[in-house]
Amino acid sequence: MKHTISVAVATYNEEHNIKDFLDCLKWVNEIILVDGNSTDKTRQIAKNYKKVKIIKTANKAIFHINKQKAIDKCNGGWILQLDADERVTPRLKKEIQYILKRPINKVPYNGFWIKRKNYFLGEFLQKGGQYPDPVIRFFKNNKGWLPCKSVHEQVEINGKISSLKNDLLHYADYSFSRYIERNNRYTTLIAQELIDQDFKINFLSILNYFLVKPIHWFLLTYFRHKGFVDGFPGFIFCYFSSLRFPIAFIKFWELKKTKRSINLKTDWN
Repeated sequence: MKHTISVAVATYNEEHNIKDFLDCLKWVNEIILVDGNSTDKTRQIAKNYKKVKIIKTANKAIFHINKQKAIDKCNGGWILQLDADERVTPRLKKEIQYILKRPINKVPYNGFWIKRKNYFLGEFLQKGGQYPDPVIRFFKNNKGWLPCKSVHEQVEINGKISSLKNDLLHYADYSFSRYIERNNRYTTLIAQELIDQDFKINFLSILNYFLVKPIHWFLLTYFRHKGFVDGFPGFIFCYFSSLRFPIAFIKFWELKKTKRSINLKTDWN
């Protein structure tokens, strides 16, 4: 395959993001957009971009299923897998284009880690485990895939992996309300994973999820990973991140008691 590049992205109700996302990708060869039946104007906006190929499908609880579907449809020699709330900086673009100039068989690495800067409460966090926040997003076609088992899994690469120097910007939490909304979704998925694992409810598991895990996580991110350097936003991020453990456990208990599974229309919208 030639040293061309495809972007793989999965979307669901991203009308507030999709224009800026596509505008920073005019330099790529194609964009494969797998949309999980958005109810807003995501697809309508994306249709205005000639390089975008839209595939409409159902919204999945494990969003990586649709991401993998986008990866599978890519034709470029290289794939850049992104989320709609991420932005490629000019420096990262230039670094990727430098690699694209080389014959693909002359590049000794099949995948690359990219440092990610996460936006929270009006600024990019520098500590607390939120930077460099490395993610594998740039890889050769047919050399990378998503296992599609967990919400926070990484792309797996067949072969050697290196790292890029420049940052990818992540605007997942453009407001605190958005952060709470996303956290609500993730804790629901964690609860479902506990159901699937036939996790047991007993005194030790309750103690673990209500005290041990949240306290350990806060101490780890706020002190060991120096979340305090980011001031008040750093404290809020570390504190609320630690709360995902008891919240997920409560949802797990509720799902187990009511014997129901995740309903995307009520739990994900």
